[in-house]
Amino acid sequence: MRSEVVRQEQVLIEVGLVSLWIKEMNYQEMENYTRVTEFILVGLSRHPTSQSVVFWTLMFLYIATLAGNSLIIFLVGGNSQLHTPMYFFLGNLSLLDLLFSTSAVPLIMVNSLYNFSTISYSSCFTQLAIRAFLALTECFLLAIMAYDRLVAITNPLRYNLVMSSQVCIFMALVAWMAALLLTVLPILLFPISFCGHNAVNHFSCEVQAIFKLLCSNTISLEIMMMACAVISMPVPLIFILISYLCILKAVLRIHPTEARLKAFSTCGSHLIVVTIYFGTLICIYVRPQSKTSHNGDKIVSIFYAAVTPMLNPLIYTLRNKDVKAALRRVTCRVKY
Repeated sequence: MRSEVVRQEQVLIEVGLVSLWIKEMNYQEMENYTRVTEFILVGLSRHPTSQSVVFWTLMFLYIATLAGNSLIIFLVGGNSQLHTPMYFFLGNLSLLDLLFSTSAVPLIMVNSLYNFSTISYSSCFTQLAIRAFLALTECFLLAIMAYDRLVAITNPLRYNLVMSSQVCIFMALVAWMAALLLTVLPILLFPISFCGHNAVNHFSCEVQAIFKLLCSNTISLEIMMMACAVISMPVPLIFILISYLCILKAVLRIHPTEARLKAFSTCGSHLIVVTIYFGTLICIYVRPQSKTSHNGDKIVSIFYAAVTPMLNPLIYTLRNKDVKAALRRVTCRVKY
């Protein structure tokens, strides 16, 4: 017991010394305008007793995310009954969740175990750009999935013609390419600089935490980022809301109650995913920003990076009869 107390005291002393060193280093670099070449990720360094809890929790969530999304991709690709526009976009969504979680969670897991781990400037911005690209793509993809449900319910006789395989592939490519363009443009047009402060109060290179460290003129960059944010989040969200208002109007015209519920049930999973995803984005980005980071930002970021990608396959699997039927066929095939 005494040795454990001594060890915890040593960790706290180490944390205190490193914190003082960071402040002194940042002050000196601010005075001399030293170029920042790496960032220090604070994470849970000031709360060492919570590090192992965060690590094992993220481990469980990441394994569940890999298993769930890989299963969806396998089922959609391997079952001819699921070769429809709705499940084509669902496969894209699972791929996005898989890539997004992989781009963030393993690094957060590693950083949660170390006190004040470091990451190079280039690695930090590579990770930041990849995460932004995948997040923007998912915004556009969710809007496309809402359009798919709109066509399926309001114009079922021409659904296969309107949402042909060529059209679906084109729409998916547009979503990926538009997200890539919106990610690259701010980086190319507005180079940024740091003049000393390099301690990031986060687990990873989160855009909000990095933005607090800028010392260059950020007005043009903020305008550009705001324009990209409006295109990538409010516009898809408004499109989704309008699509579901049209769907609701069409469903209410269906007279048999059973048919009405069946028509609207095909949209339930997508509505839940949209609510969780955009709700989390709004909590992170659509609120006043300050120059100081809070632990609440870290919790919301972990939910966004680890929990949301895990929930999507669960939502679609538990609520979707076609996916459950495909899963039963695969299970029976394995047994025999």
